[in-house]
Amino acid sequence: MDLQRLLSYTRRAVDDYEMIEEGDKIAIGISGGKDSLTLLYALKNLQRFYPKHFDLIAITVDLGYEGFDLTPIEALCKELEVEYHIVHTEIGNIVINERKEASPCSLCAKMRKGALNQAIIELGCNKVAYAHHMDDMVETLMLSLIFEGRFYSFSPRTYLDKTNLTVIRPMMYVPEADVKGFTNKYQLPVVKNPCPVDGITKREYAKNLVRQINLEHPGAKKRLFTAIIEGNISGWPKKQPSFRETKR
Repeated sequence: MDLQRLLSYTRRAVDDYEMIEEGDKIAIGISGGKDSLTLLYALKNLQRFYPKHFDLIAITVDLGYEGFDLTPIEALCKELEVEYHIVHTEIGNIVINERKEASPCSLCAKMRKGALNQAIIELGCNKVAYAHHMDDMVETLMLSLIFEGRFYSFSPRTYLDKTNLTVIRPMMYVPEADVKGFTNKYQLPVVKNPCPVDGITKREYAKNLVRQINLEHPGAKKRLFTAIIEGNISGWPKKQPSFRETKR
């Protein structure tokens, strides 16, 4: 996937669900992985021509694991002229060593999100962009169906009244395969996740399940995504009609 295609996906999502307004100050949570770095590229380049002016700040929550070198991310943000902040924490040590959680992902995510939101608020941002792509949304649907018994997936835009922040997901239309292609094509400086339980979570189970279903029934993943978009999920914002739809 090239930059033009990435911007096409991103612009469509932003317009369909009114994710960006004039004067927004948007934080991007940078984990160091391919998804968040692709989102950084997408929003920075969208910023150059989007009719509504908005500012960007990149933020990484450092969980305190050894070997988590963010130097390449700092260099990329400098190249893109995006303000970058690192929030240093001991979350990894607390969850893995002190609490010795058998299933640490939930607590880790909660603490990481808390640290990120605090930094976002302190930096004066009113929105935070998450790098969830199409596959993430389908996998979330599968997790919800299997483990919660409900039809649910991430909302494109969510207002958090406790923090007065709005979460947006501009990469919701981007397939993960295209994210991988973009990462390789533009040689993004991906930083390996040092988490000791990375790759053995329920989400990884859902990813493998969706992959198998799509192998056995080609196109099933896109149909599942269409079901999400058209499923009238509670709390989802109304999709805005595209220019083409208004001309019909």
